Amino acid sequence: MSRSVRIRYFAAFRDATGLSQERVETKANTLAELFEERVGVHAGLQPELQAKVAVNDELVAWNDGFADGDEVLFFPPVAGG
Repeated sequence: MSRSVRIRYFAAFRDATGLSQERVETKANTLAELFEERVGVHAGLQPELQAKVAVNDELVAWNDGFADGDEVLFFPPVAGG
C-alpha cells in the first residue's frame, strides 16, 4: 500500500538534499525504511546513527510506522555544548 507523506529536512540533511521539504509517495512500512528510500534518491544524503526522527512534531523511534498524510521530520545529529 502506497502512502503520501510530507518530509521536512533540517540542517545537514537539508544541505545534502537541497530541499527543506518534499512530498513523496512511499511503500515503506517504517521510518527507517522511508529514510533509506530517500538516501537512494538523494545522492548527498547519508544515514546517520545518531539522527532523530519525528512524526507530526513528536519524536518517535526509527522502527515506528507512519500514516498516509503524516509529516515526517528528519534531524541529523547536532554537535554542541
